[in-house]
Amino acid sequence: MSAVSPSSSTSPKELITHDLRTMEKKKESIDGDSTPDRKISTTPPSENFEITTSPVPLTPKEKQEQPYSNSNESKNDNTIPKNDSESNLGIRIEGQGFFSIFDGHAGKQAAEWCGNHFHKTFQEVLREHPDLPIPEVFHLAFLQADKQLNQNAGKHSGCTAISAFLRSEEVPEVDDDVNNNKESATSNGTGSKKVKRVLYTANVGDARAVLSRNGKAVRLSYDHKGSDPQEAKRIVDAGGFVMNNRVNVTRSLGDSSMKEFVIGNPYTAEIVLTEKDSFLILACDGLWDVCDDQSAVDLIKDVTDPQLASKTLTEHALQKFSTDNLSVMVVRFING
Repeated sequence: MSAVSPSSSTSPKELITHDLRTMEKKKESIDGDSTPDRKISTTPPSENFEITTSPVPLTPKEKQEQPYSNSNESKNDNTIPKNDSESNLGIRIEGQGFFSIFDGHAGKQAAEWCGNHFHKTFQEVLREHPDLPIPEVFHLAFLQADKQLNQNAGKHSGCTAISAFLRSEEVPEVDDDVNNNKESATSNGTGSKKVKRVLYTANVGDARAVLSRNGKAVRLSYDHKGSDPQEAKRIVDAGGFVMNNRVNVTRSLGDSSMKEFVIGNPYTAEIVLTEKDSFLILACDGLWDVCDDQSAVDLIKDVTDPQLASKTLTEHALQKFSTDNLSVMVVRFING
């Protein structure tokens, strides 16, 4: 991905992001009767919007441990796109969809394994914990897939991942002038409820999700790179080091030989979709190395066919001499 700061893309108040790192506390709430005391703080990176994070450091044990249309375009064997609207093992659910791209490195084994198995792992976690918030479902699914992958195809290879889950939910309606934060509206118990489409995303590494809202790019992922100060500090605190920003990605699935430092904990985000949301772009860094978020949105904003939109972005990256793995998926919202 290109080094475009999240603040350069428009981010709405409805966007809630999470960096979930407290696996042991989550296990207590799932397996026992107690509810974990998670520290939740609001830390807006700009004056225009709020984000919700869970800034708890990793423990040593954790380090071991709607309608839509879509299309994708891939230009090598190491990136595996995945889309699945049949989220209950063959049973189609209206208004629901699951989409992923896995960008392999050090071989294609990890990306291929994730393309064949990750959506099943997500389904299993969702079925086992139907009342768990989707960001935490994603968190558990990523860690479980990471563990499974390291026991199978991920001993020497790894992959970055970006996943999106779309479904219809009852969402409290709150006056925009009062509060646009979904979590606060729920806790206050104010406002009537209406069924709306909610989009959840999760990523490790530098594969990226970008939403087009009213023609403006809204990034729904986070680039986990060695050049990121927070990620570099995490690695140093764990006993590692980063030399001249030479670590390409600091989070991935697989890469078991470096798992103490290159972890599988995902960054997650959730957003309630509106009529202003036209499409979602999922792509690996082969696109973002040569194209920023807003440019990608501008290139395909008038392309209604998602297949053609994916091809347009892929060809643009090739024309810009992208030399990395290249895979693009465009999900267009029919009523967007």
